[in-house]
Amino acid sequence: MRKIIIAGNWKMNKTVAESIDLANSIKRSVADVKEIEILLCPPFTSLSDVKDIVLETNIKLGAQNAHWEKEGAFTGEISCPMLKHVGCEYVIVGHSERRQYFGETNQVVNKKAKAVLAEGLKPIVCVGEKLEERKSGKAFDVIRDHVENSLKGISREDMLKTVIAYEPVWAIGTGVNATKEEAQEAHKYIRGLLTRMYD
Repeated sequence: MRKIIIAGNWKMNKTVAESIDLANSIKRSVADVKEIEILLCPPFTSLSDVKDIVLETNIKLGAQNAHWEKEGAFTGEISCPMLKHVGCEYVIVGHSERRQYFGETNQVVNKKAKAVLAEGLKPIVCVGEKLEERKSGKAFDVIRDHVENSLKGISREDMLKTVIAYEPVWAIGTGVNATKEEAQEAHKYIRGLLTRMYD
């Protein structure tokens, strides 16, 4: 049976003080939830404070991004060892906004996913099509490209630690929502791809 994961990506929102308030509120609200993995992904500046709040609770900590190198002259970046040290268990890679605004390719996402796994963390690999790709009937082509190339060279064992997040880019901030049927159709297609790639 697949485990349900609910991840809150706070994006570039919330100061440290606001993050503390939100994390405390969520902690109170989900204290009794046991059967679902709950994950908070605040901005880098709030990771340490949020970790202190969710310590020894049913809530996990995740980061919104990571660099593929362990250290070096990469101004403004953050490494997987840094994220692990602060208490992260998950790292989002390949988010549509990273792809759109920062030009991240499947090859970059692949390097990041491998770096996350090498550090003993769990990558959340985002895949999904834009509105024009969906309208032109290329949704599954885009999803296949994202899945196959973002996971290239990742072993079966590491896939067991990897989360694939279907992200219908056309439904983000547009006022148009993906129906549960549309999401399930994409999920089924992704599971089929993974079955062929792994087992």
